[in-house]
Amino acid sequence: MPEDLELEEIITLVDEEGQERDFEVIDILHLEGKKYAVLLPVEVGEDEEEGEAIILRFERDEDGSEILVDIEDDEEWEKVADYWEEMASQEDA
Repeated sequence: MPEDLELEEIITLVDEEGQERDFEVIDILHLEGKKYAVLLPVEVGEDEEEGEAIILRFERDEDGSEILVDIEDDEEWEKVADYWEEMASQEDA
């Protein structure tokens, strides 16, 4: 699914409970040899803050296709989130 993912594209992800949710691709980042997607939920749930973005890392599955996976390492997640915030603030300036 993520092959040739484009900005402003809407993608559907399935969570741990098997529920489908739509996300808009708001940024694609390259950091330290890895690629990340910054996604914003199209519809916000009752228990979520509006505009709460998620960041997923691109990896390849056993077939060689690109997939998006959760970032489980807190340090890696913080580094990518800080990098994205820095890039966004430069664009706003």
